[in-house]
Amino acid sequence: MIRRPPRSTLSSSSAASDVYKRQVDIVNRAVELFGAPIYVKHEVVHNKYVINNLEKKGVIFIEDVNSVPENSILIYSAHGVSIKIKEDSKKKNLKIFDATCPLVTKVHLEVHKYAKSNIDVVLIGHKGHPEIEGTIGQYSSNNGKIHLVETIDDVNRLNISNDEVAYATQTTLSIDDTKDIITELVKKFPFIKAPIKSDICYATQNRQDAVKSIIKDCDYLLVIGSVNSSNSKRLSELAIKNNIPSKLIDSKNDIDLEALKNKKTIGITAGASAPEILLDEVTTYLIEEGAVLKDTGHEKKKEDITFSIPKAVSYTHLRAHETREDLGCPRLLVKKKGGGGGGGGGGGG
Repeated sequence: MIRRPPRSTLSSSSAASDVYKRQVDIVNRAVELFGAPIYVKHEVVHNKYVINNLEKKGVIFIEDVNSVPENSILIYSAHGVSIKIKEDSKKKNLKIFDATCPLVTKVHLEVHKYAKSNIDVVLIGHKGHPEIEGTIGQYSSNNGKIHLVETIDDVNRLNISNDEVAYATQTTLSIDDTKDIITELVKKFPFIKAPIKSDICYATQNRQDAVKSIIKDCDYLLVIGSVNSSNSKRLSELAIKNNIPSKLIDSKNDIDLEALKNKKTIGITAGASAPEILLDEVTTYLIEEGAVLKDTGHEKKKEDITFSIPKAVSYTHLRAHETREDLGCPRLLVKKKGGGGGGGGGGGG
């Protein structure tokens, strides 16, 4: 093992944003209030550490709603789901808690509105990503269509006869990811409708801006995030695009000290879904291996946007006697110590 890898490390953006913490908090509260098993459609966030911890608590991640037993509790992940998934859930009498990111919900509402007006929608995003599948699944129109594009070449191949066209984007992309594609769309369809407010997730954009800032001062970038995290992968790609070597890691165990031994300054950042504890562990590990933490003076953007969680998993809205049976689900509620609980609404979402 190499004892003295870098001379210094520098930390950029913070780890998990409040919008991602909200999604995980919804699942944790559901487990605490109603007990296992709790089913979740797709991984609630794309982070291996978070998912492993939730599975240990009895959370079961599924892709096919038909695999969930009737009358069970199901949580929709941060990426959102299609209208069909919601209809299938209703047929199975599932109790639903919706952890869809509010920013994704905004896009869903836009796409749904365009569909009702028979306006074609060009959706900018990555094919196969669960957010894209959920957003496409919001579109149902008699005359309009929804078109997925990933590149400028995809835009050039578009053949749309509809006089009314709008565009929307995957929230985990960035302004840099989408600006050239949007420019081409506007050239091809001068009257294309744009979102009233940007669809881009502020947490994603903030972290990319932070990486742009610190890669000017480092010769290697460690990105804490899982391989299936779109926003984490973009951070690593951004460094590589600027000729700075970068590696995506799930934890300190993935760090290759041999690759760092000749590096003078290492940047550390984390995807929006990576918990703060992982950032702390990586920093501590490198310090223990001989690195020196350096204050670079890079200003971190304050993220003060918060979103409330569903009342059904809010302790202040849960009746003390609420059980899974009250929700139409088997098993008794595992209550918090001390009983408690305020009056008010029941478990309905």
